[in-house]
Amino acid sequence: MREVQEPQYDAIVIGAGVAGIYQIYRLQELGMSATVLEAADGPGGTWYWNRYPGARFDSESYTYGYSFSKDLLDEWDWSEHFAGQPETLRYLNHVVDKFDLRKHMQFGCKVEGAEFDEDGCFWRVRLEDGREFTGRFLLTAIGMLSAATLPRIEGLDDFEGESWHTYYWPHEPVELAGKRVAVIGTGATGVQVISEIADKVGELTVFQRRPNWCAPLHNDRIDEESLADIKSSYDEIFEICRRNAGGFLHSPDPRKFQDVPREERLELWEKIYAARGFSVWMSNFIDTGINPEANAEYSAFIADKIRSRVNDSDTAELLIPKDHGFGTRRVPLETRYYEAYNRENVHLVDINETPIERITTRGLRTAERDYEFDLIIYATGFDAITGAFDRMNMTGSGGLALRDKWSESPDTLLGMQTSGFPNLLMLSGPQGGSVSTNYPRGIETAVDWISDLLVYMRDHGYRRVEANAEAESSWRQHVQEMYQFQLMSKVKSWFTGYNSNVDGHDVPRLMIYPGGAPRYRERLEEVAANDYEGFHLS
Repeated sequence: MREVQEPQYDAIVIGAGVAGIYQIYRLQELGMSATVLEAADGPGGTWYWNRYPGARFDSESYTYGYSFSKDLLDEWDWSEHFAGQPETLRYLNHVVDKFDLRKHMQFGCKVEGAEFDEDGCFWRVRLEDGREFTGRFLLTAIGMLSAATLPRIEGLDDFEGESWHTYYWPHEPVELAGKRVAVIGTGATGVQVISEIADKVGELTVFQRRPNWCAPLHNDRIDEESLADIKSSYDEIFEICRRNAGGFLHSPDPRKFQDVPREERLELWEKIYAARGFSVWMSNFIDTGINPEANAEYSAFIADKIRSRVNDSDTAELLIPKDHGFGTRRVPLETRYYEAYNRENVHLVDINETPIERITTRGLRTAERDYEFDLIIYATGFDAITGAFDRMNMTGSGGLALRDKWSESPDTLLGMQTSGFPNLLMLSGPQGGSVSTNYPRGIETAVDWISDLLVYMRDHGYRRVEANAEAESSWRQHVQEMYQFQLMSKVKSWFTGYNSNVDGHDVPRLMIYPGGAPRYRERLEEVAANDYEGFHLS
């Protein structure tokens, strides 16, 4: 008879970003033996990697920080309403050190694969360097935008100058002065980079395939009086975030578009366009994201704002989206992004008209001409949500590969588990609430729920938990129903699973939970109250 092996840990957490930091804090609080495996040389996750110029929050800093510790809230002073990457990374390191979590983290640990051991009822995790770890539970805190994708352009390795994806921006300073720079991509990252470097480089050429609707961030320093007000209002701030569908401070106008005279509509739109952060997206009339007429009129309003900020009318039209309405894709927030195109050293190339044919040794070639550059920046986004899972060879019961199960649809139960993969718990899994809300607000919900589940299992002597296929199918149907109400369901974006740089991602897939954070939490609470209905515990 084969001896059943006991795992090294109660739990293994993959990733030391926002989610992994809080999860290991809760696991230690519960007295569980656990470790965090992190590929980087330190904690921070997305804020460790994304060091490109202009990287910063578009959530207000004081809604992005953790809410679980009053001491932490009282002692940390945010310097800006929307903190930049260096400050955010300092904050996350401060949290790790304040709660003595670093000793539970192992860095330089890139996970190559993980298999579920049926006999022992635990996960076996393999690193690229050959090391192996075992844990009863495997908790993935791998983020939703952590699998960077390069464009499918011939000759990527031929360029003799410097080039990299924004996610892998060097840790050492990059000399930009006087350089001829190309930026490929105008998503949220591209917009931040372009805005930040336009006045620092010699020549900047932007290669755009599809423009996005962008709006002003309106960032500013936080003075002492404002900081005191924020610290005294944290309970109210987090309660507002809890009430709102997106987990932000910005609440929708409860009126419907057609119930408001045009003059009043314009008054509201001017007000939210001048306000900070996602107000321009989330404080609109409540039906702007589901009513085509409302969305079209608001999109026309934003288009006029773009035209008013760009001097050249042809350039302005290139920067105005024609294939989707405002807010139906992720809205990048910017600081003088459109004004960058008024500079003589900034040039915009529409690659729909003149496609990029290849990267050359000295730059790149379009259908129209050759360009020479000193630096090429790929702001070409991510294989969102499922990409980081797909890049690890994860196999569940019977040798089922997760990437195969999810090849057509990444189905889960609550975004927390997927059938066939016992004891695999996902903090930011597809179709879950944390991938469709202000991330730390959603992550605290996910971590707390999973931690409560682990306590429940410990108290009842359970060693194994698995989503059942029927409950998973029911959740998928619910998520599909929530999508059908939204205009964004008809638009190609990572919300709907599209990525032209990834094989098989040219069909719609249900990636997020579009029903809003309050509805999602209600469902979590119902499931827990009914002894984790839909999950098989044994």
